[in-house]
Amino acid sequence: MIFSITLQWMPVTRWALSFSLVLASFSAFAKLWQRINRKTFYTVSFDTQELIDRSVRALDAHLNISKVYVKTEYGEQTARLTSREQLEQGQAFVKRHNDQDAADRVALGNVRYDLVGKLVEETGLTRATIAAILQGIAPLVFAQYKLNPEDFIIKAGKIINNQKADMIIEHITYNRLEESYSADIFMLANLHGRQGVNAMPADRSLYNYVIYDSDNERRFAHELDVCDKIAVYVKLPGSFFISTPVGKYNPDWAIAFHEGTVKHIYFIAETKGTTLLDRNELRGVEDLKIQCAKAHFAAISNDSVVYDVVDSYDKLMQVVME
Repeated sequence: MIFSITLQWMPVTRWALSFSLVLASFSAFAKLWQRINRKTFYTVSFDTQELIDRSVRALDAHLNISKVYVKTEYGEQTARLTSREQLEQGQAFVKRHNDQDAADRVALGNVRYDLVGKLVEETGLTRATIAAILQGIAPLVFAQYKLNPEDFIIKAGKIINNQKADMIIEHITYNRLEESYSADIFMLANLHGRQGVNAMPADRSLYNYVIYDSDNERRFAHELDVCDKIAVYVKLPGSFFISTPVGKYNPDWAIAFHEGTVKHIYFIAETKGTTLLDRNELRGVEDLKIQCAKAHFAAISNDSVVYDVVDSYDKLMQVVME
């Protein structure tokens, strides 16, 4: 069955949900929404020279370029071709031997790289800043560029972006605006799904169905839906976002617990796979958006709303109970 989800504020008919529970859930969401609907603006200020110095140290310590290997295969054509299929299937040649060596440098031919320009595209920094970073790294580190220019640009750009992200996190400040999101964004959300494929019926959700993007989200939503401590939850629509230096960020879930059942009643959850909970994996843009979200919700809620990354319902309950 394919359907378009329309907003049903805790429908009373599904699973014989009691009228008193419906009212309690609506009230819980209203209180949650009042705490999270405020918009913010951010300011960032840091020293460019500090970014240059940190990038130089990180590149010297961690930039390791993969060598390019040249593989040579030798073969002979068969004495006789009997069919076109024989040629198409690669049976017209017989491999006799092969060899593989590491190239001392890549033969660029007519390809010319604007190294500074490419790193400007990768990082968003100025040419002067990139040039200062490249001039500052050790000669042996820079010499790796000749081994594999493409790999050098990709890996160097990632290392510089990680340093930039860390500095932004350390120096970013969020401030409340008088402007806030309207609850109309839930009415206007255009959600489509197929039950059993990417949608499931729900009792405690703001909608009568929950759209999920992965098996992990499906399991998470199911646990929320059967938990007696949960008053209401909703997967936030894409039109609800936080502004960050690396683009818009849309958190996953807004959750309200019944008062007196947990320490932290109002919670914003980002559900990620287990491996992403390791900060070494949450680098660059992803890590920056998450840290910005923490600063945003702290600024608008006076710490009455908790934001965190959780990979499961068990992790969520561990956080809200502590």
